[in-house]
Amino acid sequence: MSSSDSPSPDSENTIPPKKLSDEDQAKVDRYLKSGHNDVERKPFRPFLLLGIILVVLTVLSLLSLFIARTKGVV
Repeated sequence: MSSSDSPSPDSENTIPPKKLSDEDQAKVDRYLKSGHNDVERKPFRPFLLLGIILVVLTVLSLLSLFIARTKGVV
């Protein structure tokens, strides 16, 4: 790998061009700081999600076994 393949250290620190004017950016910042868009959420409970997935998977598996037995497949 040559030295031209690696990114130069200056390219990591470059600031992207502005998409908003300073006035519009100030309006966006003021809106975000106002708290109007904050929503209180319950904490994520991964074990509850895992339990729901396991229950749904078990019910679907039992349903498929029931259908297979009534049709004489199993």
